[in-house]
Amino acid sequence: MTIEGTEELAAMQRVGALTALTLRTLREQVRPGITTGALDEQAAAIFARHGATSAPASTYGFPGTICISVNEEIVHGVPGPRVLREGDLVTIDVTPELDGFLADAAITVPVGRPTPAGRKLLAAVGACLREALAASVTGARLGAIGRATERTAKRHGTLPFPELCGHGIGRALHEEPTVYNVDMPRLRRPLDDGLVLAVEPMLTAGSTRLETRDDGWTIATADGSLSAHAEHTIVVRDHRPLVLTG
Repeated sequence: MTIEGTEELAAMQRVGALTALTLRTLREQVRPGITTGALDEQAAAIFARHGATSAPASTYGFPGTICISVNEEIVHGVPGPRVLREGDLVTIDVTPELDGFLADAAITVPVGRPTPAGRKLLAAVGACLREALAASVTGARLGAIGRATERTAKRHGTLPFPELCGHGIGRALHEEPTVYNVDMPRLRRPLDDGLVLAVEPMLTAGSTRLETRDDGWTIATADGSLSAHAEHTIVVRDHRPLVLTG
Protein backbone atom coordinates (compact mmCIF):
# COMPACT_ATOMS: atom_id res chain seq x y z
CA MET A 1 0.00 0.00 0.00
CA THR A 2 0.94 3.63 -0.27
CA ILE A 3 0.09 5.85 2.71
CA GLU A 4 -2.45 8.44 1.59
CA GLY A 5 -3.31 10.29 4.77
CA THR A 6 -2.70 10.76 8.47
CA GLU A 7 -5.31 8.17 9.47
CA GLU A 8 -3.63 5.41 7.45
CA LEU A 9 -0.23 6.39 8.82
CA ALA A 10 -1.54 6.32 12.39
CA ALA A 11 -3.08 2.88 11.82
CA MET A 12 0.19 1.53 10.44
CA GLN A 13 2.08 3.03 13.36
CA ARG A 14 -0.25 1.27 15.80
CA VAL A 15 0.21 -2.16 14.26
CA GLY A 16 3.94 -1.50 13.87
CA ALA A 17 4.22 -0.64 17.56
CA LEU A 18 2.42 -3.87 18.48
CA THR A 19 4.84 -5.83 16.30
CA ALA A 20 7.81 -4.20 18.01
CA LEU A 21 6.33 -4.81 21.47
CA THR A 22 5.83 -8.49 20.71
CA LEU A 23 9.40 -8.89 19.47
CA ARG A 24 10.85 -7.11 22.50
CA THR A 25 8.83 -9.27 24.88
CA LEU A 26 9.74 -12.54 23.21
CA ARG A 27 13.42 -11.61 22.88
CA GLU A 28 13.54 -11.34 26.69
CA GLN A 29 12.06 -14.85 27.00
CA VAL A 30 14.55 -16.60 24.71
CA ARG A 31 16.69 -18.91 26.85
CA PRO A 32 17.87 -22.52 26.93
CA GLY A 33 15.04 -24.88 27.86
CA ILE A 34 12.07 -22.88 26.54
CA THR A 35 10.07 -24.35 23.67
CA THR A 36 9.11 -22.55 20.49
CA GLY A 37 5.50 -23.38 21.34
CA ALA A 38 5.78 -21.50 24.64
CA LEU A 39 7.04 -18.43 22.81
CA ASP A 40 4.14 -18.71 20.38
CA GLU A 41 1.66 -18.86 23.27
CA GLN A 42 3.08 -15.63 24.64
CA ALA A 43 2.71 -13.96 21.24
CA ALA A 44 -0.92 -15.12 21.04
CA ALA A 45 -1.60 -13.63 24.48
CA ILE A 46 -0.08 -10.27 23.47
CA PHE A 47 -2.13 -10.18 20.28
CA ALA A 48 -5.31 -11.02 22.19
CA ARG A 49 -4.75 -8.25 24.75
CA HIS A 50 -4.46 -5.71 21.94
CA GLY A 51 -7.32 -6.99 19.79
CA ALA A 52 -5.02 -8.26 17.03
CA THR A 53 -4.94 -11.50 15.07
CA SER A 54 -2.21 -13.51 13.34
CA ALA A 55 -1.95 -12.54 9.67
CA PRO A 56 -0.20 -15.79 8.61
CA ALA A 57 -2.91 -17.85 10.33
CA SER A 58 -5.83 -15.91 8.88
CA THR A 59 -4.32 -15.48 5.40
CA TYR A 60 -2.72 -18.86 4.80
CA GLY A 61 -3.91 -21.11 7.61
CA PHE A 62 -0.47 -21.17 9.24
CA PRO A 63 -0.55 -23.49 12.29
CA GLY A 64 0.71 -20.95 14.80
CA THR A 65 0.48 -17.31 15.80
CA ILE A 66 3.99 -16.38 14.68
CA CYS A 67 6.78 -18.09 12.74
CA ILE A 68 9.74 -19.37 14.76
CA SER A 69 12.73 -20.81 12.90
CA VAL A 70 15.84 -22.33 14.50
CA ASN A 71 19.40 -22.63 13.15
CA GLU A 72 19.21 -23.96 9.56
CA GLU A 73 15.51 -23.07 9.38
CA ILE A 74 15.20 -19.75 7.57
CA VAL A 75 11.52 -18.80 7.53
CA HIS A 76 8.01 -20.11 8.28
CA GLY A 77 9.10 -22.38 11.11
CA VAL A 78 6.11 -23.92 12.91
CA PRO A 79 6.11 -23.41 16.71
CA GLY A 80 5.82 -26.56 18.79
CA PRO A 81 7.66 -28.79 21.26
CA ARG A 82 11.19 -28.00 20.04
CA VAL A 83 13.38 -27.01 22.99
CA LEU A 84 15.88 -24.19 22.46
CA ARG A 85 19.44 -25.01 23.41
CA GLU A 86 22.55 -23.01 24.25
CA GLY A 87 24.17 -21.66 21.07
CA ASP A 88 21.06 -21.96 18.87
CA LEU A 89 20.01 -19.10 16.63
CA VAL A 90 16.26 -18.50 16.76
CA THR A 91 14.34 -16.28 14.35
CA ILE A 92 11.12 -14.76 15.62
CA ASP A 93 8.91 -13.46 12.80
CA VAL A 94 5.86 -11.47 13.91
CA THR A 95 2.98 -10.34 11.66
CA PRO A 96 -0.15 -9.08 13.40
CA GLU A 97 -3.28 -7.67 11.83
CA LEU A 98 -4.90 -4.84 13.78
CA ASP A 99 -7.99 -2.95 12.60
CA GLY A 100 -7.42 -4.06 9.02
CA PHE A 101 -3.73 -3.08 8.84
CA LEU A 102 -0.67 -5.37 8.93
CA ALA A 103 3.00 -5.04 9.81
CA ASP A 104 5.81 -7.58 9.61
CA ALA A 105 9.15 -7.74 11.42
CA ALA A 106 11.69 -10.37 12.42
CA ILE A 107 14.76 -10.74 14.58
CA THR A 108 17.30 -13.51 14.90
CA VAL A 109 18.75 -13.83 18.39
CA PRO A 110 21.17 -16.24 20.04
CA VAL A 111 20.09 -18.63 22.75
CA GLY A 112 22.60 -17.93 25.48
CA ARG A 113 26.07 -17.32 24.11
CA PRO A 114 26.29 -17.47 20.30
CA THR A 115 28.84 -19.63 18.50
CA PRO A 116 31.48 -17.83 16.40
CA ALA A 117 29.53 -18.77 13.25
CA GLY A 118 26.33 -17.45 14.80
CA ARG A 119 27.98 -14.21 15.84
CA LYS A 120 29.25 -13.70 12.29
CA LEU A 121 25.80 -14.23 10.79
CA LEU A 122 24.12 -11.90 13.28
CA ALA A 123 26.58 -9.12 12.49
CA ALA A 124 26.09 -9.67 8.77
CA VAL A 125 22.30 -9.66 8.82
CA GLY A 126 22.23 -6.54 10.98
CA ALA A 127 24.53 -4.74 8.55
CA CYS A 128 22.44 -5.90 5.59
CA LEU A 129 19.24 -4.57 7.12
CA ARG A 130 20.83 -1.19 7.84
CA GLU A 131 22.13 -0.87 4.27
CA ALA A 132 18.85 -2.09 2.75
CA LEU A 133 16.90 0.48 4.73
CA ALA A 134 19.33 3.22 3.72
CA ALA A 135 18.58 2.36 0.08
CA SER A 136 14.79 2.54 0.62
CA VAL A 137 14.23 6.22 -0.10
CA THR A 138 11.90 8.17 -2.36
CA GLY A 139 12.98 8.07 -5.99
CA ALA A 140 15.54 5.30 -5.56
CA ARG A 141 15.20 2.23 -7.75
CA LEU A 142 13.56 -0.82 -6.21
CA GLY A 143 16.58 -2.86 -7.27
CA ALA A 144 18.85 -0.74 -5.08
CA ILE A 145 17.58 -2.58 -1.99
CA GLY A 146 18.70 -5.96 -3.26
CA ARG A 147 21.97 -4.55 -4.53
CA ALA A 148 22.77 -3.08 -1.12
CA THR A 149 21.79 -6.32 0.62
CA GLU A 150 23.85 -8.60 -1.61
CA ARG A 151 26.96 -6.42 -1.56
CA THR A 152 26.87 -6.09 2.21
CA ALA A 153 26.28 -9.81 2.69
CA LYS A 154 29.25 -10.74 0.51
CA ARG A 155 31.45 -8.24 2.33
CA HIS A 156 30.70 -10.19 5.52
CA GLY A 157 31.39 -13.57 3.92
CA THR A 158 27.72 -14.54 3.68
CA LEU A 159 25.07 -14.83 0.97
CA PRO A 160 21.39 -13.85 0.67
CA PHE A 161 18.83 -16.35 -0.62
CA PRO A 162 17.75 -15.27 -4.13
CA GLU A 163 14.35 -16.95 -3.82
CA LEU A 164 13.40 -15.42 -0.47
CA CYS A 165 12.22 -11.82 -0.69
CA GLY A 166 10.58 -8.93 1.07
CA HIS A 167 7.30 -7.47 -0.11
CA GLY A 168 4.79 -4.71 0.00
CA ILE A 169 2.44 -4.79 2.98
CA GLY A 170 -0.29 -2.79 4.66
CA ARG A 171 -3.80 -3.95 3.81
CA ALA A 172 -2.69 -7.51 2.97
CA LEU A 173 0.22 -9.67 4.07
CA HIS A 174 1.94 -9.88 0.70
CA GLU A 175 1.43 -6.97 -1.67
CA GLU A 176 3.40 -5.64 -4.61
CA PRO A 177 6.22 -4.99 -5.08
CA THR A 178 8.52 -7.95 -4.47
CA VAL A 179 11.65 -6.74 -2.65
CA TYR A 180 14.57 -8.90 -3.77
CA ASN A 181 17.59 -9.52 -1.57
CA VAL A 182 19.95 -9.87 -4.52
CA ASP A 183 21.03 -7.45 -7.24
CA MET A 184 18.42 -7.29 -10.00
CA PRO A 185 19.75 -4.68 -12.47
CA ARG A 186 16.55 -4.63 -14.51
CA LEU A 187 14.42 -3.80 -11.49
CA ARG A 188 14.21 -0.09 -12.18
CA ARG A 189 10.84 0.84 -10.66
CA PRO A 190 11.23 4.03 -8.60
CA LEU A 191 10.15 3.94 -4.98
CA ASP A 192 7.20 6.25 -4.40
CA ASP A 193 6.91 8.42 -1.32
CA GLY A 194 4.66 6.71 1.23
CA LEU A 195 5.10 3.17 -0.15
CA VAL A 196 5.00 0.58 2.66
CA LEU A 197 7.54 -2.25 2.41
CA ALA A 198 8.66 -5.22 4.48
CA VAL A 199 12.43 -5.25 3.98
CA GLU A 200 13.94 -8.54 5.15
CA PRO A 201 17.46 -9.78 4.45
CA MET A 202 17.90 -13.55 4.95
CA LEU A 203 21.44 -14.89 4.95
CA THR A 204 23.60 -17.99 5.21
CA ALA A 205 27.31 -18.68 5.32
CA GLY A 206 26.72 -21.92 3.38
CA SER A 207 24.81 -22.89 0.25
CA THR A 208 21.73 -20.88 -0.74
CA ARG A 209 19.93 -24.03 -1.91
CA LEU A 210 16.61 -24.46 -0.08
CA GLU A 211 14.43 -27.30 1.12
CA THR A 212 10.90 -27.39 2.50
CA ARG A 213 10.45 -29.55 5.58
CA ASP A 214 7.85 -32.29 5.92
CA ASP A 215 5.47 -29.96 7.78
CA GLY A 216 4.91 -28.18 4.46
CA TRP A 217 5.80 -24.77 5.92
CA THR A 218 9.36 -24.57 7.20
CA ILE A 219 11.97 -23.49 4.64
CA ALA A 220 15.52 -24.49 5.59
CA THR A 221 19.01 -24.56 4.12
CA ALA A 222 19.50 -27.76 2.13
CA ASP A 223 23.05 -28.22 3.45
CA GLY A 224 22.10 -27.63 7.10
CA SER A 225 24.07 -24.39 7.39
CA LEU A 226 22.99 -21.68 9.81
CA SER A 227 20.73 -18.86 8.68
CA ALA A 228 19.72 -15.45 10.01
CA HIS A 229 16.83 -13.13 9.21
CA ALA A 230 16.13 -9.51 10.09
CA GLU A 231 13.11 -7.47 9.01
CA HIS A 232 11.36 -4.15 9.44
CA THR A 233 8.21 -2.67 7.98
CA ILE A 234 8.94 0.82 6.68
CA VAL A 235 7.35 3.76 4.92
CA VAL A 236 9.47 5.11 2.06
CA ARG A 237 10.43 8.75 2.64
CA ASP A 238 13.00 11.26 1.40
CA HIS A 239 16.51 10.77 2.82
CA ARG A 240 15.56 7.95 5.21
CA PRO A 241 12.57 5.62 5.60
CA LEU A 242 10.17 5.74 8.52
CA VAL A 243 10.61 2.48 10.42
CA LEU A 244 7.24 1.39 11.79
CA THR A 245 8.46 -1.68 13.69
CA GLY A 246 11.55 -0.25 15.38
